[in-house]
Amino acid sequence: MTTHIAPEQVRQAMRLWTSGVTIITAAHKNEQHGMTVSSFASISLEPPLLMVALQKTTRTSELVSRARVFGVTLLSEGQREISERFAGRSGDSKDRMEGIEVEILNTGAPLIKGGLAYFDCRLRQTVDAGTSTIFIGEVVAARRFEGKPLVYHDRRYTQIV
Repeated sequence: MTTHIAPEQVRQAMRLWTSGVTIITAAHKNEQHGMTVSSFASISLEPPLLMVALQKTTRTSELVSRARVFGVTLLSEGQREISERFAGRSGDSKDRMEGIEVEILNTGAPLIKGGLAYFDCRLRQTVDAGTSTIFIGEVVAARRFEGKPLVYHDRRYTQIV
């Protein structure tokens, strides 16, 4: 027996999940794009795999599918403006990456400078999941930096003290 639950009810409950803030980026040919994502997790250390879930209708999802690589940047506490920009809250400019300093590791996927950590991934598998696609990436390079994370809870940014 299946019980139907309204998407808004799930959305309201999920807002109570506290998480760090990530930007998923991809580049293919002359196009690059990225978006703020909360659906991110490490799923294996051997081999090193992580997953991100992106709505199927987004430009980032389409670009990751074409590029077959993606980057994940964990944002630091001073990068709230970048989070807002990549969430589309600062206007959805055609090139969210414009003026953003990036670093490239192995795959060519751009990573946002100033972040706490980078994961450079090759797409290993996709899973159809309702309105989203789950992208499973094999981490081919990672970097860690010092600092505090940008944290999001109940539609607000907060800090770890």
